[in-house]
Amino acid sequence: MTSTQAKPKVLVARAIFPDHIARLEEHFEVVSNPKDESWTKAQLIEKLQGVQGVFVAGERIDAELLDACPDLKICANMAVGYNNFDLDAMTAHGVLGTNTPDVLTETTADFGLALLMATARRMSESEHFLRAGQWQRWSYDMFSGSDVHGSTLGIIGMGRIGQGIARRGAHGFGMDVIYHNRSRLDAALETDCKARYVGKEELLKTADHVVLVVPYSPASHHTIGAAELALMKPTATLVNIARGGIVDDAALAVALREKRIAAAGLDVFEGEPKVHPDLLTVPNVVLTPHIASATVPTRRAMSKLTIDNLIGFLVHGKPVTPLNPSVLKQA
Repeated sequence: MTSTQAKPKVLVARAIFPDHIARLEEHFEVVSNPKDESWTKAQLIEKLQGVQGVFVAGERIDAELLDACPDLKICANMAVGYNNFDLDAMTAHGVLGTNTPDVLTETTADFGLALLMATARRMSESEHFLRAGQWQRWSYDMFSGSDVHGSTLGIIGMGRIGQGIARRGAHGFGMDVIYHNRSRLDAALETDCKARYVGKEELLKTADHVVLVVPYSPASHHTIGAAELALMKPTATLVNIARGGIVDDAALAVALREKRIAAAGLDVFEGEPKVHPDLLTVPNVVLTPHIASATVPTRRAMSKLTIDNLIGFLVHGKPVTPLNPSVLKQA
């Protein structure tokens, strides 16, 4: 391709690293969003006219949008999760979807354990207390939390990130690790993670700390609701680094307020960036704005893989991490 007109057109729907935009410009006519403006669906559809590829980071891709964007061939998501994609509709329209697995596994596992520790040791609650000038004297029970070392860690969702958290807990903190998953890990992986498979009900009743790392789907919606929270120990903590909608946030706020569980740590929320207002009024919850993968090296790796997928598909016909590879046979 020697002329700008001959290059495929790509839309970058979010602000990303400038040098990554420059890399895209070597292969494509690029329309970017350096101010990171939030576009409505109508605005996104308008900007996708004549576009063959789009770089997204959570923007919804559904049948309505696809019907209105006949030139679109690939939607590359800068995330491992892809519940923003209607994959069935994309496949029906011959549009490829891609994501960014693996490159964020270890960083997200680090954050999962960090959020667990902050929750168990009441770090956020105690910091607010200190900043408000309420710390006047030491007392023996001031912000007493629960131990992480030697406790029982229950992981729901034992994919790559769940396994990373299990290894950190078992090998680093001597935790007894139990897990529940759609399918049991093979024996070698269980040994590596020092993890034992149990039923979901047993996990909720037994674990001192429950960590959710479940992909979102209609089947996993409200995996943790009022009934599941009622099974947990009153001294237990719950950490969600999976996706909003895995937890019934309204039911969780009630359980926290009534001390049915000790505390929660949440990096994801139903309807984010909106947060259920009741969660903002209970003290025993640590809240972070979906930052589990937020280190510069990891975010650069995620952006790079997203770009690799766009170049791989539109230039070479070989995407790196296709979500609906049957589209490749249609091309």
